[in-house]
Amino acid sequence: MDKWFKMLNESRVDKRARTEPTPFKSKAQQRYKALRRKNDIYTSVSGHKNLKTGAPFNNNAQRAGTDRLRFEEVEPESFEKQPELEPKFWLAGKLNPKIARRLMRIANEFLEGLDIGAQMKDLRFTGSLANYNWSKYSDIDLHIVVDFSKIDENTKLVEDFFYGAIWRWNELHDITIYGHEVEIFVENVGHVTHSAGIYSIMNKEWVIEPDPDKIDFDYVTARKKADAIETEVNMIEKFAMEKPRSAVKSIDRLKEKIRRMRRAGLYSPLQEYSAENIAFKILRREQTLDKLNDMKYDAYDTILSIGE
Repeated sequence: MDKWFKMLNESRVDKRARTEPTPFKSKAQQRYKALRRKNDIYTSVSGHKNLKTGAPFNNNAQRAGTDRLRFEEVEPESFEKQPELEPKFWLAGKLNPKIARRLMRIANEFLEGLDIGAQMKDLRFTGSLANYNWSKYSDIDLHIVVDFSKIDENTKLVEDFFYGAIWRWNELHDITIYGHEVEIFVENVGHVTHSAGIYSIMNKEWVIEPDPDKIDFDYVTARKKADAIETEVNMIEKFAMEKPRSAVKSIDRLKEKIRRMRRAGLYSPLQEYSAENIAFKILRREQTLDKLNDMKYDAYDTILSIGE
């Protein structure tokens, strides 16, 4: 029991580290500073995304150059309906057995590494790769279903622990299958995942089978929503270094706005096909979310620094 609560406390520290930046001096801290950009949570424990292209905004000059060159534009075609499920992953409506075995091994090793006796109730494959809107950008959303109450009666503490465990796992591992990164999430039994495609790897059957006829994207509206947020980010950037305290407040407000936007989309009838969720994906792919994180950390560092 003492070991369990020690691990819970460590996970709380990890959770705070994602949202409360501190000055960085040692090499280990500098390494963490480089890693922190890929571990910001915009939604929930099942909302983590890790952008593999990195965050190049190390100083104002680099930011200015990036603004001129821009990142790879997100093409509307990357959201369009595919004629079939990703053929490397799906064979006759079932997940490729080779991939299923590998994902099961990953999930089991993840839980065994926690050493808390967590029993997996189900292992679910979801997200765009379990649907007809997959693309080269898609991650493998691997949801491990666990009964939190079997670990501790305080399920909120269990959730906090898994936050930290997922964060550490994503820091240490870079596992891909056919070029798609594996993203582990842990959810409590009874949790409702808002997705139009959910496949149970343990039971080898669809929990929710995707319907290609129900996919309908409003890319124009999504692009407008993303552009509006990108405009706000650029406006904050103009005064971030001169007024860092105001910048931190504005960034926090904007990040909460992004969370609410995506949450509203996922809870709408269109779920992941909503303009709000597509706008979030555009912001992530164009590294606007990374830019926002970097701006906050840089502003915070400026607040705590003493000039010459």
